[in-house]
Amino acid sequence: MSILMNCRFFVFLFFVASIAVNQSGAREPHLAYGYPAGCQRGTECEIVIGGQHLKDAKDIYLAGEGVEIEILDWYRPMTQGEYTGLRRKMDEVKEAMMAKLEAEGKFGEPTFDEIVKQAGITEDQLKEMEIYRQRDRDPKRQPNDQLEEQVTVRIKVAGDAELGKRELRFLTDDAISNPLWLHIGRWHEVRETEPNNNEPDQAIDSIPVVVNGQIMPGDVDRFVFDARKGQKIVIEAGARAVIPFLADAVPGWFQAIMKLTDSSGRELSYADSMYYRQDPVMYFEVPKDDRYVFEIRDTLYRGREDFVYRVTVGEIPFVTSIYPLGGRVDSEVNVTLNGWNLTQTQVPVKTMSRKKYRPTMLCESEQGSGVSVKFPVQVNYWPEVFDEEPNNDYATAQPISTRVTINGHIDYPGDEDVYKINGGGRLIMEVEARRLGSPMDSSLRVTDDTGKELGFNDDFKDLSQALQTHHADSHLSVTVPGTGNHYLHVTDSQNSGGKDFSYRLTMRAPDSDYELRVTPASIIARAGAVVPITVFALRKDGFDQPIHLRLVDPPAGFQLDGNVIPGDADSIRMTLKIPRKQADDASGQPIAMEMEGVSMPARRSRARDQIIRPAVPAENMMQAFIWYHLVTVEKWNVVISGRARSAMPFSAIMPAPRVVLPQTGEFYVGLNLTDKKLKADDLGLEISAGPPGVSAEFFQAPNGAMAIKFTMEEKEIEPGLEGNLIISVYKDVMPKPTEENPEPKEYRVDYGYMPAIPFGIAEKKPRR
Repeated sequence: MSILMNCRFFVFLFFVASIAVNQSGAREPHLAYGYPAGCQRGTECEIVIGGQHLKDAKDIYLAGEGVEIEILDWYRPMTQGEYTGLRRKMDEVKEAMMAKLEAEGKFGEPTFDEIVKQAGITEDQLKEMEIYRQRDRDPKRQPNDQLEEQVTVRIKVAGDAELGKRELRFLTDDAISNPLWLHIGRWHEVRETEPNNNEPDQAIDSIPVVVNGQIMPGDVDRFVFDARKGQKIVIEAGARAVIPFLADAVPGWFQAIMKLTDSSGRELSYADSMYYRQDPVMYFEVPKDDRYVFEIRDTLYRGREDFVYRVTVGEIPFVTSIYPLGGRVDSEVNVTLNGWNLTQTQVPVKTMSRKKYRPTMLCESEQGSGVSVKFPVQVNYWPEVFDEEPNNDYATAQPISTRVTINGHIDYPGDEDVYKINGGGRLIMEVEARRLGSPMDSSLRVTDDTGKELGFNDDFKDLSQALQTHHADSHLSVTVPGTGNHYLHVTDSQNSGGKDFSYRLTMRAPDSDYELRVTPASIIARAGAVVPITVFALRKDGFDQPIHLRLVDPPAGFQLDGNVIPGDADSIRMTLKIPRKQADDASGQPIAMEMEGVSMPARRSRARDQIIRPAVPAENMMQAFIWYHLVTVEKWNVVISGRARSAMPFSAIMPAPRVVLPQTGEFYVGLNLTDKKLKADDLGLEISAGPPGVSAEFFQAPNGAMAIKFTMEEKEIEPGLEGNLIISVYKDVMPKPTEENPEPKEYRVDYGYMPAIPFGIAEKKPRR
């Protein structure tokens, strides 16, 4: 099978055309890894994508321009059951052949080739049986169904293709896989050659280079490269940058360690990912012309096919820190870059406008030879000040007011910045450092002038920072009396410090707020479909108001249903309706969508007091068997593909604003039928979201009117509970027998999901 297409905006590849996917719910393809995890711009390479249920997929989606893809092969090793079945068949054939020989009075045994031929075992099956035996004997191998299937693709990247990571997904008619990221790089790329545990791999013939490899159980990969005296070499690992989380591993990621030695074996540098970076990085100035060796492994000597890495080696620019870490909205900030091999260290940054506000900007600065570096800049609304040394004690404490952001440094180990608080009342003090790439592990303390402590905080978990494994920033809520002197102390809890130890400290009155995340980040659906989505509310400072969600300037026909997050909820499952028609020139092309939330702070009712926040697209990733890592991505895209979804043969007659369900008993929602011949027994319902104990079925009155009958079982459900009912509709069809098909099998027609039905649980009526 060979399919070649040009990737403009995205790529769809027809894949395994002969496979019919059951519309009643095909198994979702799961992508576990891609190896190598990227390709150099202007070249082509083959990539193995590992996962599960890949053969059921029919298309591939790849974001970005300038890429051609060719699917080469699908492969799954023989399973234990398949091997055992063939082995048993051969044994049975051998016994039968020996019995026949004995009955004929002959002696001896049939040869292996005779048994194989009689059993009908093919040459390919014999090869797969041998592969199974080798894998089964491998003491390092850890069998995992989620990694068994492999699809090999060839990608060809144009010379002007945009650098960075590309989102890749597999699709069926009714399902979409999790995303996998493929990286388009600038430098020459090589792959490891095993064995390279003891004798270093000779793959690197020049630098800069990107080294691709996989770590198996107990594996240590070593590579050798030549460097000249005076070169300033950066060795940067990409492990979590390739696959952020491993769903079924503990800890739930590839925790890489690197070491660098010279030709005599003397260690020159060591780095791990247990500090403040998610992946290790080493820097060294070459002391002499020599051959150097770096190694990479997992800190616990774990490994598997999905322990994939990309290590960049070379005299390349690298940012270790910036100062300040941010600025005020609608302003210009002069950011100083610290790091290695930088030619441009002063970068003016224009922050975003209030209308397009997001808390973090990703900025870029071009360095020498056209190579750019990227760095995050934090943005907020408060006035900005800088710490003024010395400010290490009460006598030199720097005065600050509330509603301010302080940009500061912990200049040396043991340094403490002390601020005198002007004002009082309930105050929120929050540090942003580790979240912005600073190594600082902050702690906050408020005292009076006698040294009495009023409040203290070390670490605070911020759910919006999905990739953080150590939430080391501080968040302190404290009441400061209006009289007397009071001081805020900022330190590093590990007693560390240095030029990279920057922080942003905001002090303000409690200001309840929220952020939003919408999943999935990419939706691929048929025209006319209703797609379930989930919106998460990350509430701050006790914000407990309902949040109304709306699309921002959507194309005609898109519609949200069930679009309110109740005040006591942190998420809502709702639906997005896809239009049945679209512009001819837009068919199959990604549609960039935007969503925002609108809410009103408690005790306020003026329109100007509304809190409007964007719903940032994200992927909900699993780590170590636990969900809820909302990893943000840049765009929320909808792709309308394939033939139109079968039209729902009815619509619900909705009471406004929601269906009020009893705690126990029954409730009916009437239907408008577009197919007047429809009977209640023709259709089935499945509830995928709703309150506990609810069931639903179609009901038909004697006059032919139809409704959905909801039944609430005897369960304790809190009165006033609000949410959405998400319901799918299907029809089981039994074809009539024909001469060609005298015993037809029943099949299912899937109408998809109904628009979300908002519900509320009624107060239980008192008995009379």
